[in-house]
Amino acid sequence: MSLQEAVEAIPRKIMVLFFLVDTSGSMSGSKIGAVNTAIEEVLPELKDLSQSNADAQIKIAALQFSNGASWLTPEPANAEIYRWNYLDAAGSTDMGAALLELNSKLSIKAFMRETSGSFAPVLFLLSDGEPTDDFQNGLEELRKNNWFKHAIKAAIAIGDDANKQTLAAFTGSMESVLEVHNSAMLKKMVKFVSLRSSQIASKSIQAAVQENDSIEPVKQQILNAQIAEAAAEAAAEIGDDGEDEW
Repeated sequence: MSLQEAVEAIPRKIMVLFFLVDTSGSMSGSKIGAVNTAIEEVLPELKDLSQSNADAQIKIAALQFSNGASWLTPEPANAEIYRWNYLDAAGSTDMGAALLELNSKLSIKAFMRETSGSFAPVLFLLSDGEPTDDFQNGLEELRKNNWFKHAIKAAIAIGDDANKQTLAAFTGSMESVLEVHNSAMLKKMVKFVSLRSSQIASKSIQAAVQENDSIEPVKQQILNAQIAEAAAEAAAEIGDDGEDEW
């Protein structure tokens, strides 16, 4: 067996990118349309990223929440073949139910059961409103989950009505929450966050950390810094001046 064949025979670890999408009634129209378009358009680039990644294969899991929460993917799907089905928006904002559903799948008995092993997942939450159910209970249960503790997390607050404090409670910091006010900015930032978080999460980053520290907080810090820089550049380019255009 050649060296190249030996390397190719080593199974890559899996990195799962979770899209958690608010499909409540307030997301109807241009908001859910922009989310649908953005995710559909970033999939080919996630496919290329997965195919070229020597460390990890990227898979995608998608959850929608409105009146309750439901998975669009019965199990994580290979980025190379995944197709996005457009979502409609109606109903309430059961974000607490979504967090409980996420908690149930962040397990080696569910979405994290790959025999080749898994990198810490990426959790990407998109919402425009206020939870209408018991968000705090869902978050408290999720915080007990070790996969969640080590995950890279980001969120997009869509418009002025989005509760940024709630989203920051999910991600762990306000730095990992982006606020967008128009479709162009939303699509640009969904693409950026999806790609950059996947690139960072699915590579073994060499960094100076203290003994017994996890590498994942370092990865989160790198993503937060890149999000802030990209958001500023995108806002200047697109003209997102903080005024809601939805």
